[in-house]
Amino acid sequence: MNNVLIKLLVLVCSLGFTSESFSQKLATPSRVQYEWQERERIMFIHFGVATWLGKEYDEKGDFDVSRINPKQLSTDDWCKVAKSWGAKQIIFVAKHVGGFCWWQTSTTEYSVKNTPWKSGKGDLLKDLVASCKKYDIKLGVYLYPGDVHYGAGIGSGGKTKDPSKQEAYNKVFRQQLTEVLTQYGDMSEVWFDGNCEIEVSDIIGNYAKNAVIFQSKMATIRWPGTESGMLAYPAWNSLSSEKLRSGISTQFDDDPDGDAWAPLESDAPLYNHNWFWSKENETRRKPQEELMKMYYRSVGYGGTMLLNCSPDSNGAVVPGDKAAYKALGDEISRRFAKPIKTITSKRTAKLLMKFDRPATLNHVVFGEDYREGHRIRGYELIGIRNGVRSVIVKGSSVGRKKIDAFDNGEYDAIELSITKAVGLPMIRYISAYHVDGFVFKPEGNESAEWVNAGSWNTSTFKNSRDTLKLLLNDMIRKPSQYEVRMVADVSVTGTSIDSAVLVIDGTVANKYLTRDGWDTFYVSRTDQIGPNSSTEIIFYMRSDNAVFQNRGRFIIRSR
Repeated sequence: MNNVLIKLLVLVCSLGFTSESFSQKLATPSRVQYEWQERERIMFIHFGVATWLGKEYDEKGDFDVSRINPKQLSTDDWCKVAKSWGAKQIIFVAKHVGGFCWWQTSTTEYSVKNTPWKSGKGDLLKDLVASCKKYDIKLGVYLYPGDVHYGAGIGSGGKTKDPSKQEAYNKVFRQQLTEVLTQYGDMSEVWFDGNCEIEVSDIIGNYAKNAVIFQSKMATIRWPGTESGMLAYPAWNSLSSEKLRSGISTQFDDDPDGDAWAPLESDAPLYNHNWFWSKENETRRKPQEELMKMYYRSVGYGGTMLLNCSPDSNGAVVPGDKAAYKALGDEISRRFAKPIKTITSKRTAKLLMKFDRPATLNHVVFGEDYREGHRIRGYELIGIRNGVRSVIVKGSSVGRKKIDAFDNGEYDAIELSITKAVGLPMIRYISAYHVDGFVFKPEGNESAEWVNAGSWNTSTFKNSRDTLKLLLNDMIRKPSQYEVRMVADVSVTGTSIDSAVLVIDGTVANKYLTRDGWDTFYVSRTDQIGPNSSTEIIFYMRSDNAVFQNRGRFIIRSR
């Protein structure tokens, strides 16, 4: 053992924290992932046929596009809105589920070239590229993998219901993706909503080298599993590469020791729960308190915040929405622009911050150098006043940024104590704040309440077997991850589930179904869910108890 290693071990022991093996290799971000995570806030823009329909989805793809003429549209103005709340990137929905394309494409007539806007010569993607360059904002693109014109609707991932149409649609989508990635400069993100079943890895490899990829087997970032804009805690940006390659991994797959880095992007609409503008949806605008909660539980849990913007049918962001974005940006700055004190760049498991005079605090924000992976696995924030030490906060995951809020307290000093780590912790910075007017509201991370989804009774079994179909349409109405559990009302053993099949919109979709133990299943609806969408689980059950009958329920909740 050399002298350097001996000194390092002595240092670790003296600091009094639990360290895993220094030789453990942790997942770390690529250059592209790191640059993307540092942007922190991203603005989604949903603007399409649904804006004129006044409803969420263009499921039929037969809208009269002559109605599309957004005369007040200004992509410069869109960028100003993004800047107003600190967004450093925009993701534009260039093609949604109905197949309408906002750029000059030769793949379809259902596109901007057949609208009266700019006499059919307009190219919204081109305009947005120019504005983003002008305002120093990165641009990503959302390109829905499906198209209802080919029978590849919501949740299809581009897979056509009629196999004879698959090859033709593959060519169309591959050309669309190639056009978007080769004619408009570098994209910083490519969004495949609900997975992408079409082989496009060659196109991504050739033309999206500086982009993170959302969903598909090429994914380099992840959906949390909900459109609330909030993560669960702890939040780890790593997982197993096998789960990442599934194309539909979520926060449920978090693993701090995983071999793949795939950070979490928390998406949410400004309207609750609608992505496109309508006059009615304006009444569903989320209040500032909820938007700040999203910030704390996305960025403040080490993730990225993706908040939607919905221009109206004139192409303008309505005044009420503009005011909401600016108020959000102003409030984030008010709270966190001027710390009482900051310490940066420390390789240590104990960091003491002393104040010149007793300081009243209610926030501490710190981060680790996550370019070295998730080294910190447990920590305590300790307040010191007149020599008395008290634990203010305990936590686990940190990553890029951890925001800890607490009741007002007066302290002579605070100490960050890393209680568990892999190797030597690398504290990037720690800042202490007092936010005027802040009222601390402690919140747990509990899931939604269980609701009944159906029942079962062994008295109906034939030859000790039964097939039970559980229709979940009323419970699964928005993209999220759902937990379905079998519960026995009578304490009699012998009833079990041999297997289960998930059917989405009439198609077997078992890749979105995960089993955990004998009684629990997870359903991932990562795609948009239309009003006519259906979700069904078929359970193949058995009863091995020939003496007593048993009965029970299936319960479900959103994670």
